[in-house]
Amino acid sequence: MKEINIELRDMLLEALQQLPQVDTQSVLRERRIGCGQYRLDAEIHLNVAGRALTLLVGMKKFAYPRDVREMLWQIKKFGEVAQRDQQEGETVLLVAAKALSPGAKDLLREEGVGYFDTGGSLYIPAPGAFFYIDRPVPKTVERAVRSLYTGKRSHVLHALLMERGKWWRVKEMAKLAQVSPATASETLSELERFEWVISRGRGPSKERCLAKPDVLLDTWSKQTSSRRPHAERRYYVPATAPEELMERLTRLSAAHETECVITQEAAAQRYAPFLSAISRVTCRLMPDHAAEAVLSVLGAKRVSEGANLHVIDTTSPGAFLFKERVGGIWLASPIQVYLDLLRGSGRAIKMAEHLRQERIGC
Repeated sequence: MKEINIELRDMLLEALQQLPQVDTQSVLRERRIGCGQYRLDAEIHLNVAGRALTLLVGMKKFAYPRDVREMLWQIKKFGEVAQRDQQEGETVLLVAAKALSPGAKDLLREEGVGYFDTGGSLYIPAPGAFFYIDRPVPKTVERAVRSLYTGKRSHVLHALLMERGKWWRVKEMAKLAQVSPATASETLSELERFEWVISRGRGPSKERCLAKPDVLLDTWSKQTSSRRPHAERRYYVPATAPEELMERLTRLSAAHETECVITQEAAAQRYAPFLSAISRVTCRLMPDHAAEAVLSVLGAKRVSEGANLHVIDTTSPGAFLFKERVGGIWLASPIQVYLDLLRGSGRAIKMAEHLRQERIGC
């Protein structure tokens, strides 16, 4: 940690020296006060346009909201004592980290505490010397967030959103999300660091509950929207209305023992009617021999224009989790339909907003 602190301090100093009318006067390393009870990692004295400013800096390798809460009491106590001893100028508390999560930044701003991270973000809320530079989160945090929404971890998020309001032990969540207990535990722990879930109890009896479903889904939405549209196979099924086509897909996939769910506009229309009519059906199919047999029996012909059936080849079982049977037709879960719509265009985006408001509700 000592080497990390030195690196962070040097990067913070470099960022400060690039600010207009800022001159670094002196830098003190780790400092303790109150008989060693309170400790800070650095004290930086600045001259900002002729005004004295002291930064009292606490350092952390990675900082999420929970980490920041643990630091705030310590640095605020230090700041109270240091402020009494300060001869002139303003004193600002500041947290420096290799990576600060968006939630950690929000919390620090709310508390009037400055921050700096290696992505280049800098916030110094000093009277008469206010600085705010907002940069994208460092790649370490970005990767951590992105990894939550891929692979087996996304199953846990899907389960939490579908069953929000309930308290879950790790083994119960693993069973519901169809993942290993290790994956469930790791994912829940990461969400707890972001403070998107709350917990109670300890050890094997520890339970967690989704506390911020809207934030979780918002972040998932952003991750989804940034990806390329689905690769879809386009077919024309002769003389088949959308309702009949959905019914036949459900019936034939059951007969051939393969997974198939309706998604995007056709599914959204069933969950929360929005359009007067739909002209196309989109489904998710496992790309196997059984799926090809279903398409063959339907008489589906591959086309580049005029398709009335789009097929999203789906190898991950997570896309079929929490499917619902509505009017005899298997639909992807409302969460999956919402995310699939976000990777569409035009009216798909408006349908996604409508579905979230009317059916998902967070």
